[in-house]
Amino acid sequence: MAGPMGRMAAGRGAPDQRSMDFKGSGKRLLAQFRPERGTLLVMLVCGVLSVALSVLGPKILGRATDLVFAGIVGRELPAGATREEVLESMRERGDGAVADMLSGTRFTPGEGIDFGAVGDVLLLALGTFLVAGLLMAVSTRLSNRAINLTVSRLRRDVQEKLSRLPLSYFDKRQRGEVLSRATNDLDNIGQTLQQSMGQLVNSLLTIVGVLVMMFYVSWILALVALVTVPLSFFVATRVGKRSQPHFVQQWRTTGKLNAHIEEMYTGHNLVKVFGRQEESARAFAEQNEELYEAGFKAQFNSGIMQPLMMFVSNLNYVLVAVVGGLRVATGSLSIGDVQAFIQYSRQFSMPLTQVASMANLVQSGVASAERVFELLDAEEQSADALPGERPKELRGRVALEHVSFRYEPDKPLIEDLSLTVEPGHTVAIVGPTGAGKTTLVNLLMRFYEVTGGRITLDGVDIARMSREDLRAGIGMVLQDTWLFGGTIAENIAYGASREVTRGEIEEAARAAHADRFVRTLPDGYDTVIDDEGSGVSAGEKQLITIARAFLSDPVILVLDEATSSVDTRTEVLIQKAMAKLAAGRTSFVIAHRLSTIRDADTILVMENGAIVEQGSHEVLLATGGAYARLYRAQFAQAVAEVD
Repeated sequence: MAGPMGRMAAGRGAPDQRSMDFKGSGKRLLAQFRPERGTLLVMLVCGVLSVALSVLGPKILGRATDLVFAGIVGRELPAGATREEVLESMRERGDGAVADMLSGTRFTPGEGIDFGAVGDVLLLALGTFLVAGLLMAVSTRLSNRAINLTVSRLRRDVQEKLSRLPLSYFDKRQRGEVLSRATNDLDNIGQTLQQSMGQLVNSLLTIVGVLVMMFYVSWILALVALVTVPLSFFVATRVGKRSQPHFVQQWRTTGKLNAHIEEMYTGHNLVKVFGRQEESARAFAEQNEELYEAGFKAQFNSGIMQPLMMFVSNLNYVLVAVVGGLRVATGSLSIGDVQAFIQYSRQFSMPLTQVASMANLVQSGVASAERVFELLDAEEQSADALPGERPKELRGRVALEHVSFRYEPDKPLIEDLSLTVEPGHTVAIVGPTGAGKTTLVNLLMRFYEVTGGRITLDGVDIARMSREDLRAGIGMVLQDTWLFGGTIAENIAYGASREVTRGEIEEAARAAHADRFVRTLPDGYDTVIDDEGSGVSAGEKQLITIARAFLSDPVILVLDEATSSVDTRTEVLIQKAMAKLAAGRTSFVIAHRLSTIRDADTILVMENGAIVEQGSHEVLLATGGAYARLYRAQFAQAVAEVD
């Protein structure tokens, strides 16, 4: 657990507090919708029509109010006189204020409420709102379609990006943190867009439509209503700037916490063996507290926006009501117009409040988008040469010509390494930890690119080959076994590049000496195992991966401590099977246990990235150099263990 616990301790350092490029990341996120321009255009047209009809509604209802009020007023007045005569009579009696107020009402003395006209107006309003609702439903559906397709493409881009990233990217990052970007952050982007995009567009259209109607009804009241807009803008921008850094930190901390949980879960046996439960729980508590603090601050700061905006909205309502009442009293406006305008002021304030309250969603989504874009912008492995070269005949001759490599520019690991391996030969690579044994194999597989010299396969520089063609001819069995959730047969068949029969799978298992234990399982080859390989031992998992290598029928075989997890008897059986598999194939065997590589054609002894000795087992023992010292040290240790 040294690695995970070390990274766990490092993860408790101070978080990165740099602010994100909100505007740039937001524009880039919107640019992802470019392929859906047609859908968005239709959505926008439906939205505009829906909002246009919606904002006509209060004006139509205001007409109904005027009809009702005119009927009430006309019913109380004597019939036979005209409207102008009634108003003039009121002024002569000293009721000028009432006359001024009624001058804005189209009443007929002696006539009551025209229910037919009122009914027609209400039916018109009902139809208007119904069509507006249908258009909004269409707009919402198109918005959801565009969002789902865009997020699906973004998810696909992330998946393809992960396949193009070099091994060094994953070596330098915690697996859980990368997974958090590919899952949590993408999910958050989707949820943010679903909850905010359609509503945001509708709110902005509503603001424009209502503003037009407000100026149409009364430009004076419209100016009064706009007095509070600068205050709303000030509140939104101030709160948004305070919230954004906390949303950035929230998702960064989420990634760190996921990485810690993933490490502690996959290594839970070792955590218990070494008694690190309390330390693991303490690290979890610290990172969970970090996430709580960041999440609380982000939600609290953005959450106060809606109450503040409601206060501004109510202030706007009071101003409009007071000034509107004065305008009615002077006869400049009818009661219906004031009623409509008050509705418009509410309609105007509500989308402003909605836009402001969505700020926390938008900020959270853009924070996640930036983390995804950072992944998409990561430096990729060098592109394959086009067209890729291929050996005329794949025989397995490997040559390293003055190869140099370093993980860090100022820290050389392998310097001027030359080696030729003939087809069918077995090369064993031994040496202390950190000598460069696995690095050599990684260079052969092009998981890393050489920084100097070249590696050829049957005379062709592997840098000129496509990685797919190169790796298709190489079978690899690692010390760390990897199985996926599925049946044992499916796990073995994973090594084949074509459809294979059950007979071929069982033949590969027999060659790897896995057939016997597989048949003892309840469902045999159809036994389902999870990605942790639960239900089978470490040695049995290794046998399954070796059977997978048998089935791939490679030209070059790479065994990286492939027998380290099996018992001595199984090791002997595997060595015999490997001898059969390696016949006619070039084999690279990395081993710490020198007893596993005695029969190798050539043994390379590596120290500090250089080959210090080369030869057969007997020759190297007789030389009395580094290999002999390693062999005697292991032999002495074995004797001590027996004693």
